[in-house]
Amino acid sequence: MTKITFIESDGTRHETEAENGATVMETAIMNAVPGIVAECGGACTCATCHVYVDPDWVDTVGGPSVMEEDMLDFAFEPRPNSRLSCQIRVKDQLDGLVVHVPTRQG
Repeated sequence: MTKITFIESDGTRHETEAENGATVMETAIMNAVPGIVAECGGACTCATCHVYVDPDWVDTVGGPSVMEEDMLDFAFEPRPNSRLSCQIRVKDQLDGLVVHVPTRQG
């Protein structure tokens, strides 16, 4: 299992275990992580699963696709390390991933 840590804006940590092949968003939903709304269910048609990838993980996770970049325009306070968690596929290389949940979703 791949370990992913979600950190809420108040610093509350949620350490989870994710199935390879799932998305970071699916992992958040399965573990009831507050702040990940996922209104579109992972179709990349909203920005309610927005996260900030921890700076130590940006290179490993990689950047958003063009479609994801377009959706990030609707996210609350996007940053250079913003990603939609529905677009990050869990794999062994992401073991230990840390993402931060914004104060609210777009």
